[in-house]
Amino acid sequence: MSPPEKPLPPQPNGRRYPVKWYDDAMTQPRTSRVDFRKNRHAKRRRKDVTRDVADDEADDRLVRSERISGKGELTRKRTVKLADNLPAASGPDATVCWVGQVLHAHGLESFVRDAEGIVQRCTIRQVLRDLATDQRPPVLAGDWVRVQGRGEEATIQFIEPRQNALSRSSRGRRHTIVANVDQVFIVGSAAEPDLKPGLIDRLIVAAEAAGIRPVICINKADLIDSANLIPLAGVYARMGYATVLCSTRTGLGMQRLRAELPDRVTAVIGQSGVGKSSLLNWLEPRLALPVGDVSRDNDKGRHTTTVARLLPHSHGGSFVDTPGVRQFQLWETVPAEVPSAFRDLRPLANHCRFPDCSHSHESDCAVKDAVADCLLDTRRWESCCHLTAGAEDGCE
Repeated sequence: MSPPEKPLPPQPNGRRYPVKWYDDAMTQPRTSRVDFRKNRHAKRRRKDVTRDVADDEADDRLVRSERISGKGELTRKRTVKLADNLPAASGPDATVCWVGQVLHAHGLESFVRDAEGIVQRCTIRQVLRDLATDQRPPVLAGDWVRVQGRGEEATIQFIEPRQNALSRSSRGRRHTIVANVDQVFIVGSAAEPDLKPGLIDRLIVAAEAAGIRPVICINKADLIDSANLIPLAGVYARMGYATVLCSTRTGLGMQRLRAELPDRVTAVIGQSGVGKSSLLNWLEPRLALPVGDVSRDNDKGRHTTTVARLLPHSHGGSFVDTPGVRQFQLWETVPAEVPSAFRDLRPLANHCRFPDCSHSHESDCAVKDAVADCLLDTRRWESCCHLTAGAEDGCE
């Protein structure tokens, strides 16, 4: 009597398949569909295509060389093999991680301070490294992160959601400068280098869009007659912005700045050479940050600060010292929405004839009428029109 046949293993759908087929299927490596990594190199375009089309014989060559790719979701992913006995969505356990704040990040390494004040050097998880292709860098000073392990095995596994972020556009990608801050000191210099109100306006627009309180600081006020700075400072003060004329040499306005510090995380941003590090050294002498002189050749500052750093101070808060910026192109700001970030233009825009008025060439524009009647600062109106037009130069 022949032995009974081995029952076929049941399947989720109720069907039964031959044992050998089932065993082979179970030993096959598991796969998953993942996104392609973006190609950082731009595709080279053929030159003189118009001239080639004029040639009848070249027309056939162009058609044959044309490549068509699919647009579906399947064509945008690749297949990778998964490790044995691991689910496709496996990841680190958040319960075994400790929480810390990033003091500064350099490349793929970060220095994180834990709850006990111990600073730990950490690397970044591979999935976070992949984010560096879209935004640079993936981890910022001031970020709250979850770290797994200690010593040489310490690895940043998660980045906690950010309360806010001040970003700019750099080569078509997002460059986040600071995050999780309460206010930003927008620092300009009265001289050496020259004051750039257009750059200050851009930083104000970016801060307003991010929900960060801006404070206008015009440093080196001792180098020129302060009376020349009063009209510009008055424009910002009338709009409700805290505006301070200061000098680290004479101490002018420094106590006013110090009053803005308690229990706040303050980012300090401005072009190179305006004296950001000197301001921080005056407000917190124990920092002893290096400072540099302005170049006498081009009257521009040198990059003394090369990476953003979170610096706790004795007033119950922290500074975020940032490298100097020479231009600032807005990120994720629609040009048509720029006028709403100008506090002095915002009330007048509601009285324009056209709801989508750009305040540049339209008739019956309440903003232009206010400029003609000297009720609105001309320079501010020109700056708004410049940003609305999508200009890329941030240092006008």
